[in-house]
Amino acid sequence: MKLAAIDIGSNAARLLITEVVENEKGIPLFNKLNLIRVPLRLGFDVFETGTISKEKVNRIVETIKAYKHLLNIYEVKHLKACATSAMRDASNAQDILRKVKLETGIEIKIISGDEEASYIYENHVAENLETGHTYLYIDVGGGSTELTFFSNGKLSFKESFNIGTIRLLKNQVSENQWDEMKSYIKQRTKGYADIIAIGSGGNINKVFSISKRKEGKPLQLELLKDYLKEFSSFSLQERMLLYKLREDRADVLVPALQIYVNVMRWAGANEIFVPKIGLADGLVHLLYDEIKRNAKF
Repeated sequence: MKLAAIDIGSNAARLLITEVVENEKGIPLFNKLNLIRVPLRLGFDVFETGTISKEKVNRIVETIKAYKHLLNIYEVKHLKACATSAMRDASNAQDILRKVKLETGIEIKIISGDEEASYIYENHVAENLETGHTYLYIDVGGGSTELTFFSNGKLSFKESFNIGTIRLLKNQVSENQWDEMKSYIKQRTKGYADIIAIGSGGNINKVFSISKRKEGKPLQLELLKDYLKEFSSFSLQERMLLYKLREDRADVLVPALQIYVNVMRWAGANEIFVPKIGLADGLVHLLYDEIKRNAKF
């Protein structure tokens, strides 16, 4: 069974195509066939003007058209498409989604920050890690950060904050917003010991890649602090050259690390696992569960 998910974020749009096969025990195995990322950078419009420019609207439509061709080539029958923070804030979002539906046939749903946190949790990464620990999922995007707290096999809380990499680059995050996030995290994680972070999003994946850590090994908070200091000491062009980064990654890497470091400090988490999952992966898992449920009726 081939499933796909489209995630239109504040920095990039992603198409994930996955093949799901069930083993002899009926347990699904999710194999990535392709992941395509297009840096639309919608947040640069929205967080400054409140709307998405005509040029960016055309790029969205052309991107979804290209994705539609790939879905046809891969013979994907089931798709879930969502948009997050930038679309949530854009005054012309509904007009754009109507245009996309009209020209491509693909329906995109704008999801809330709460839903976004839930869908990321759909990956169930913590279930495959050691029991006895408490896990904090941290997903940092261009427009928002989603936190999901997982303790004793149960979801304890999930929350979304309008603190994201592009908002920080555009100076759209106030001290008060930082204070609110800090207070919330400290209050909701109080009394829990051995909190381990689980990071998702392209930026933490890039940091993990730069670190050359072995798959499955965590990054230490102190290492993230060192990277934050190191990356901050270079100009954008220097970061691009030294670490072989695209511009649309090099500029958001510093604010992303700022968010991860702060969240981990406030939660008392000293290490973070980076399992290379994101919203698109969660959407595919959700889609699979929906198909299986419907098949039983």
